[in-house]
Amino acid sequence: MAELVQRYLDQIRTEHLTNTDGALADYIPELARVDPGALGLSLSLADGYIYESGDCTAEFTIQSVSKPFTYALALDRIGQYAVDAKIGVEPSGEAFNEISVDETTNRPKNPMINAGAIAAVSLIPGVSADDRFAQIHEFYSAFAGRDLSVDHDVYASEKATGSRNRAIAYMLQSFGVLDDDPDEILDVYFRQCSIKVTSTDLARMAATLARGGVEPRSGRRVTSAAVVQRTLSVMVTCGMYDAAGDWVSAVGMPAKSGVGGGITAVLPGQLGIGVYSPLLDAKGNSVRGVEVCRSMSVSLGLHFLSVTRESRSTIRAAYDARPGVRVYELHGDLLFAGAEQVLRTIEGEYDEFDIAILEVSRVDDIDDTARGMLAGMRESLTAAGKQGYLVDPDDTLQVPRVDGAQAIVFSTLDDALRAARQSIPAPQDSDG
Repeated sequence: MAELVQRYLDQIRTEHLTNTDGALADYIPELARVDPGALGLSLSLADGYIYESGDCTAEFTIQSVSKPFTYALALDRIGQYAVDAKIGVEPSGEAFNEISVDETTNRPKNPMINAGAIAAVSLIPGVSADDRFAQIHEFYSAFAGRDLSVDHDVYASEKATGSRNRAIAYMLQSFGVLDDDPDEILDVYFRQCSIKVTSTDLARMAATLARGGVEPRSGRRVTSAAVVQRTLSVMVTCGMYDAAGDWVSAVGMPAKSGVGGGITAVLPGQLGIGVYSPLLDAKGNSVRGVEVCRSMSVSLGLHFLSVTRESRSTIRAAYDARPGVRVYELHGDLLFAGAEQVLRTIEGEYDEFDIAILEVSRVDDIDDTARGMLAGMRESLTAAGKQGYLVDPDDTLQVPRVDGAQAIVFSTLDDALRAARQSIPAPQDSDG
């Protein structure tokens, strides 16, 4: 039944393929050499299950999507008090590469702009540039669940054209924000921006944030829940530069973009999204990436203010009512992530039943996406040689009660079980 979710993602990606607005980042020469038509979309559920659509294996450099992860590493290594002494948390209202600091504190305004990101690198304790970078590289890799590598051509290109960042670093040194050699700090910063990822890597990194710092596939705790909470809070207000307000209103997920074309977005407790499309708008955000995330939020009901509803939805009980007949009782509110979990659970147990009965009488509310996914369950079961019945006295899913001559929607569980008995007669005792 995972194909139902896959269908949604493929449709959303297809809707935005023809949008060729925007331009490649050309102030770093290597970034102007990528395929402008690439569009990859990946979604990682909180349990690590991945959906992919399009150019999901295309590698690109992480660029500014690195910023929340280095900020998290600084918080992890030296604590919030020490980090706050050097970096603020307020939206800047300025371009990401603005040569400025807060007029009152002389600190970078937040860690999601270049000044704050350079300061965050300087806060990673290390005896050398290589030591600092090794910690950053290991931290990113732990979030992604695999060993990431560096694009050395992009690193060299950034280093050769990084005069504006050098101006920022020396400004920070003059204000006492950087305690170490600015050129050494910048070398680490250029390297971290040149780490290669795919849209799937970004989805996995976002899912680790969604899980409160636990990498879903390995179960390894990468950082603390307190660090993740602070990081996500700053991503909400500052992650999309001076388009943050529009993003939060329309998409409603903590997120970070990068001039390499990547966007990572987090639905806390539920999932992570990674998108890659290198054509950028005037604010440095991926044009198609933003639109894809907007469509996903609307179509799949992913705005973070809905999370409290989603957290109450679950499979209340699953049991065999008789040989070959399994009942799944649902309750609470059902949005995308809850419906996906239900469908994938049922699909994983195909070998254990001939008839699945979905009991939704205790479901309080359901959105259109979840309704469509659950209503399509019977089609998937039929394709697998199974049958599907629905106990839906309040017509929550709005499924026709009869398919051909056969009733498939029932008012009570007893009615559904009687139909199942007629479809699968009880085995006869042998006198043998």
